[in-house]
Amino acid sequence: MNFNEIANGITRRSLFAQSAAGLGAAALASLDSRVGAAPASATEQSPATAATANGLGSLPHHPPQAKRAIYLFMSGAPSQMDMWDHKPAMADWYDKDLPESIRQGQRLTTMTSGQSRFPIAPSIYKFAPQGQSGTMVSELLPHTSKHVDEIALVKSMHTEAINHDPAITYICTGDQLPGKASLGSWLSYGLGTENENLPAFLVMTASWTGRKEAQALYNRLWGSGFLPSKYQGVALRSSGDPVLYLSNPKGVDPTVRREMLNSLAKLNQVTARSVGDPETQARIAQYEMAFRMQTSVPDLANINDEPQYILDLYGPDVTTPGTFANCCLMARRMAERGVRFTQIFHRGWDQHGNLPKDLPNQCKDVDQPSSALLTDLRQRGMMDDTLVVWGGEFGRTMYCQGKLSKTTYGRDHHPKCFTVWLAGAGVRGGVVHGATDEFSYNITENPVHIRDLNATILHLMGIDANRFTYAFKGLDQRLTGVEGGSVVPELLT
Repeated sequence: MNFNEIANGITRRSLFAQSAAGLGAAALASLDSRVGAAPASATEQSPATAATANGLGSLPHHPPQAKRAIYLFMSGAPSQMDMWDHKPAMADWYDKDLPESIRQGQRLTTMTSGQSRFPIAPSIYKFAPQGQSGTMVSELLPHTSKHVDEIALVKSMHTEAINHDPAITYICTGDQLPGKASLGSWLSYGLGTENENLPAFLVMTASWTGRKEAQALYNRLWGSGFLPSKYQGVALRSSGDPVLYLSNPKGVDPTVRREMLNSLAKLNQVTARSVGDPETQARIAQYEMAFRMQTSVPDLANINDEPQYILDLYGPDVTTPGTFANCCLMARRMAERGVRFTQIFHRGWDQHGNLPKDLPNQCKDVDQPSSALLTDLRQRGMMDDTLVVWGGEFGRTMYCQGKLSKTTYGRDHHPKCFTVWLAGAGVRGGVVHGATDEFSYNITENPVHIRDLNATILHLMGIDANRFTYAFKGLDQRLTGVEGGSVVPELLT
């Protein structure tokens, strides 16, 4: 039984009882020295050091351009033709049927497959060229449009999933079926943390003002899957303790808590030595992290030290916990403190009906804060080593779901083409990559699969996605799956 088998979680207890005691003791030696110690101060840990600690001594595979990433995830699928993919010719197609030559028998959801017609619903929003690049952007995004020369806009994203849960699971974990490790967990596992007092991967779920009915978000979207549980995302809450059970129980002071953790660690060490389950080691490390977070997380969440001009930059909602504006400011504070990967989920983008009422509210939620985040990072000199990604799980149809009128319409799910953007470290600004037909239905130039997007994100973080693997169930698992992903060089400097 070798160390890699233990690290990969092959936990045949009878074998471990005979062979893993010495290995378990060695693996816990560094933790033993910390038991009973005061909470550690923030320390820098290089990617190479973190990779070696994880048993991945070759990481990073190449010099990283981004030290950290912030992913703004629009859960529910933003309507690309109402925001980014300008299709002026559709004005002449109002209420005409989508041609079969365009649809080509492509899969439909059960929500529209029974419709007798698929009437075209042109966007009612005005578009205008923005920046030196002249990128066409909707009037719904007046703040973000100011940054078009900083961002790389990808209009040719596509996926196989057509319903929300498999689609969002796919883009977040690399597989439509639950059980795989999320992007943030892969980064945490491969690159480690820059701050011992905060997790490498933090998650926020923001409030929203669009359609009240929204798809559920499951913690598997930021889960570690087959990776050790210490690499899963930690979700921050907008009320009560920022993290569940972070505060000491009533009547328990920090000194008593420290003594309890010391005793618990000793018991867990006995279990680790006798059983050899790596998850026992992860549990010890997580208890220690939770103890340190009792100080670091409240400091992180307290924005009272932010100057008024920064609060004004993010907009009037920034002081309301849980809003997208508040989450974006928190993301910047996390980036400053060395959090490797931050993901903000903003729900309510599933506009099957009454899109002209709900979509402007959604855009208002995210437009100014997204713009402010880019500005804030830029003015602090952090855009050179911070990657920002914006997008959802798939797109929307040009044809209307349900009743169509000149002032209202809805759109169904559409996996064949949608839009995302990237900005920051290593990203070529002012680029519009890929193109779709006049119906925003099929890709006509430079298709980019969601695996390619994830491969590109990992590349910017110094990782070759196709070489970044973890042995599990007889396979070398990877975020880009057995198919692999290709880096999109046109998006890079």
